[in-house]
Amino acid sequence: LPAATTAVYKQWIPNTNFETASNWDKGRVPCASDVVHFEKDKVVSVFVRSPHVLTDMYLPLNGEFVLAAGAAFTAFDGSWDPGCDTGGTVKFADAEHHAWFDPTLWQDILPSGELRASGPIFSVDEERVPCHYDDVIFQPQTSFRVNTDSSQPVIHLRSISVMGQELNTPASWAGYLQGASAPLQFHGNGTLQVTGTGCPDKSGCACGNTLDGPRICAALLRASGRQCPEPACQSPLQPLGHCCGICGATINLDFTPDFDLQKYQNRLVQELLSQPKYAGVQMAISKVHKAQTFLGIMSQSTTPLIQIVLIDDRAGEQTGTAAEQLAADIMENIAQHGEALGISSGRMEVATGSTASRQVGSHPVSRITAGTVMGLLFSLLFLGGILFLYRKGKLRLPALRLPRPWDRLEDPASPAPASDKGFDNPMFNVEPPDADLGEETPKDLQVFYLNPLYDASETET
Repeated sequence: LPAATTAVYKQWIPNTNFETASNWDKGRVPCASDVVHFEKDKVVSVFVRSPHVLTDMYLPLNGEFVLAAGAAFTAFDGSWDPGCDTGGTVKFADAEHHAWFDPTLWQDILPSGELRASGPIFSVDEERVPCHYDDVIFQPQTSFRVNTDSSQPVIHLRSISVMGQELNTPASWAGYLQGASAPLQFHGNGTLQVTGTGCPDKSGCACGNTLDGPRICAALLRASGRQCPEPACQSPLQPLGHCCGICGATINLDFTPDFDLQKYQNRLVQELLSQPKYAGVQMAISKVHKAQTFLGIMSQSTTPLIQIVLIDDRAGEQTGTAAEQLAADIMENIAQHGEALGISSGRMEVATGSTASRQVGSHPVSRITAGTVMGLLFSLLFLGGILFLYRKGKLRLPALRLPRPWDRLEDPASPAPASDKGFDNPMFNVEPPDADLGEETPKDLQVFYLNPLYDASETET
């Protein structure tokens, strides 16, 4: 199928079934001599598969029991029940803490309903939770309660399946929300909205969980001890959409309208990941939106990229080295076939156990980018050649002196050169002195001239 119509199915793991032992505080299903206790102020929906005999049961004020065919509750008559010698109070566990944005509560499944086998493809943390174009499945014959608190007002989904019924249109989902079960199954400030449409772009679509990234990471850290595991490399990489740093490699691809994400992923798996030397390498590939920066300042605009994340199962100084080799092979493949695949450029970052810092490499693919780089290199070589010939004395450059603004301020009116004799004026007759003045001019030197308009006696005081 084309990438634009390929669906991803994510299934909710927890349930609130009566027969699930982990739903009870004693870790077992209530038996005949037990007293069942539901908290009166806890909202709950409970699916019951089979008949049960109980001594007593306290029900919640707001809840429901969904009974399968043949399921029922009957009162204990006091007869002996094997395995239930000592009765007691068994309380139903609190299901309020099961959050939609907890990646540990979801699993990938095939369209047939079978679990997707773990293989060379994995997902970054934000994509382990249902994305905007995914299909969500709540297992048939199960009840559940999920907290949809979110940083986005609407959580978009392609479809939702509940009790074996697929709701894949806005109208069908709106009708389900009006029923009695929906408020008992979904609670929180986030509103689920079914669109019925898949990703329309063959280059892929971003997951759309970026705003809830902090919620996703907080849930993961709670499950793993509230801190990221210590990486085996000194400068771990931080892929977009992933909570903790990794050792291995990342590749960011700039793409053209001809790029097909699903076809390219299949190509990498078949031609590279399937090789025996890469048996322990896993890859995550998806479209992401990277925030743009200008002079170190984060901008609100984003740039779509294809992000490839590579990790391996090696340890110690060998951590990430297989991922590094695979990244180098991918970059070489891009250099040879990138333009035909719709890839305009690629940038690689590597962090392994044997390197003290990140290694960065890039490869432009488009002709325009390559021409720009070659033009810059040619200009630098040309200027370097001119400088070399000038220093060897084989090339003379004309001196160029530009006027400086501060020179104008300090010397606003430069005097005329001493050799400038000016021009002849018939109105004046300057008599130069006969003696040689040398370098200094005597203070009593006087220059006389004849002015026909005035008498010499008129100037004497």
